[in-house]
Amino acid sequence: MAKFFIALGILFLVIGLMMAFGVKLFRLPGDIYIQKENFSFYFPITSSILLSILLSLLFYFISRFFK
Repeated sequence: MAKFFIALGILFLVIGLMMAFGVKLFRLPGDIYIQKENFSFYFPITSSILLSILLSLLFYFISRFFK
């Protein structure tokens, strides 16, 4: 179990570093992005739905594994 959490932590670290340095990995079609002169707004609706589905499946399989 400890190895799983270490791997998950490394994965989150890599994703966080990519997002901090501007890698646009998570901009999917359907995400709302508005850019004007002095204003920019980004709402990742499609990315949020996809992440929610993936996490739900992950936690479902983890709960089935530990029953």
